Amino acid sequence: MSDAIPVRYKVAEAARLAGVSASTLRLWETQGLVVPERSATGHRQYSESDVAHLKRVSWFRAERGFNPAAIREALEAEAGEPDDAAAAADASPVSQVGRKLRSLRRAAGKTLEQVAGDIGIAASVLSTLERTSQGVSVAVLHNLAEYFGTTVSSLSGEDEPEVRALVRSGEWRTWPRTTPGVTVQLLAEGRNQMDCHRFVLEPGASSEGAYKHEGEEFVYVLSGRVEFVLDSDQFHDLKAGDSLYFDSRRHHAWSNRHDGETVLLWINTPPTF
Repeated sequence: MSDAIPVRYKVAEAARLAGVSASTLRLWETQGLVVPERSATGHRQYSESDVAHLKRVSWFRAERGFNPAAIREALEAEAGEPDDAAAAADASPVSQVGRKLRSLRRAAGKTLEQVAGDIGIAASVLSTLERTSQGVSVAVLHNLAEYFGTTVSSLSGEDEPEVRALVRSGEWRTWPRTTPGVTVQLLAEGRNQMDCHRFVLEPGASSEGAYKHEGEEFVYVLSGRVEFVLDSDQFHDLKAGDSLYFDSRRHHAWSNRHDGETVLLWINTPPTF
């Protein structure tokens, strides 16, 4: 028997179930009180757990008279931040990005609100990332890594001590999937002078913003089509067989312009991504 398909609600449906207006839901999103998923076409999608969360937000607002900041604090207190023992036990590849970020934030003596404000995201987005290792763009994840003086590769466990010199086709280790539609596979393991990755981009997948770092990088399109934007004004439409080499200190953003899957060979040196 196949698993049931998760229910997803549109804005108006979720608002009706939560007992508020659609405009209120949109306001709560700008205040960081709810972070719905997005469909491939960019439309908001609310799960059953999102609806339950919305009802809780509504209760705090109506019955307790809390402002947005107080509601976020109350919700985080209810959820509780995992203690160090629990975090250590939950050390699967799926959870390790959020676990590492939480440890780095605590070591820096920072609150969720402080880090989120410095990065320019909602505290609820950062809280979700720390708990689930999901829900942010590649650009935001890179900015968080830079904020804590590390790299996305390190957060994703790429520098684990036990590595393979030979990686067979199809036997690639995969990063925890923090960004919807983006799969990153390791073509070379360990602490090397190059980050060698195989990026698999679903239709519409993108960096969702520009980022930069030290080093140089080379991209080769194995299949599909991708657009790179350098320094906000240089657009490069790459098809299968095309390649691009650029200084990583230039702001760069990218998106899959193909109606199917796009696969890239992507190399950074030194390993600063």
